[in-house]
Amino acid sequence: MPVLNRIAAFAEEMKGWRRHLHANPELGFDCPQTAAFIAARLREFGVDEIHEGIAKTGIVAIINGTGQGPTIGLRADMDALPILEATGADHASTIPGKMHACGHDGHVTMLLGAAKYLAETRRFAGRVALIFQPAEEDGGGGQVMVQEGVMDRFGITQVYGIHNAPNVEFGHFHTTPGALMASVDTAFVTVTGKGGHGATPHECVDPLIAIVGMVQAIQTIIPRNVYALDEAVISVTQIHGGTASNIIPEEAMFCATIRSFNPDVRALLKKRFHEIVEGHAMAYGVTAAIDYDWGYPPTINTAPEAAFAAEVAREVVGGEAVNDHANKEMGSEDFSYMLEARPGAYLFLGIGPGAGLHHPAYDFNDEAAPVGASFFARLVERAQPVG
Repeated sequence: MPVLNRIAAFAEEMKGWRRHLHANPELGFDCPQTAAFIAARLREFGVDEIHEGIAKTGIVAIINGTGQGPTIGLRADMDALPILEATGADHASTIPGKMHACGHDGHVTMLLGAAKYLAETRRFAGRVALIFQPAEEDGGGGQVMVQEGVMDRFGITQVYGIHNAPNVEFGHFHTTPGALMASVDTAFVTVTGKGGHGATPHECVDPLIAIVGMVQAIQTIIPRNVYALDEAVISVTQIHGGTASNIIPEEAMFCATIRSFNPDVRALLKKRFHEIVEGHAMAYGVTAAIDYDWGYPPTINTAPEAAFAAEVAREVVGGEAVNDHANKEMGSEDFSYMLEARPGAYLFLGIGPGAGLHHPAYDFNDEAAPVGASFFARLVERAQPVG
């Protein structure tokens, strides 16, 4: 079964929604215009309930099916990124310094397309809960929605989401049971010594030399403390310090992103990071203040739901276009909080060649929206068949 005929019939309308959203990006939890646009479309479709203001600007909409049954959750993230767009498209961002560089405009469009179809046909039992979530990129809107009780309040029994994948063959899905995406923690370290003249280092305590030692030693954590088959990444991404060529600074800082899949490995990485930084601070005679931000957990698909989602994807795009045992991704996703709360699965949908995610030249491929919408619609119909 390819793209559903009814969804294909309003593909141009979906393109219009997506390009409107792309031209009007909003960040974090502050997505009032995006939410208003979504709510207006949902009212046009005739959904049964619209609950606004969840996690500040998030929405949960309910469509009742035919007869009694459970509630299945479908999620789309709706926030953009603080990037100056460089696509040159007619529908490019009208707000300098903000753009949909991760395709959340496409994710919203996919879910709106499924909503329009499901509200018209209602060929499913129970209910579907459409979850439009802010602040995936920064702020953990998925966690906030869970903390505000959306799973219990709406009786959601399982939950699914899609992320677009540029430079993956168009219309190809990939997912896997178990861990699909990594946890992400961020460490900020401020090192304080004694500043002074670069010509008299013996009168100073150099924080830059201490940071060099710390960073080199941190790179030994994974090859020497983590079992070789337990995937993990530590990348030091910033070092800042100093103001002139002849001044040893009083203070300098560095930060790192720390990613893994296994909770025990995650705890080990934190422990060793602290031990190395604190040990080197003592050795170099500096002080080190560590701000270790425990971020999004790993995105872990439950095996039965991942297998079911892959089966539905095969109906839509064909068996050869679905990889249900794909490699893990070191990126992270706050859909992980929803998967901690309920069984479910997350999938990637290939949108063909183009600039990568978070690149100023990225743009979502509008041809992919009907594919994602058809997947969501068939997922509901298969999970909760009438009768």
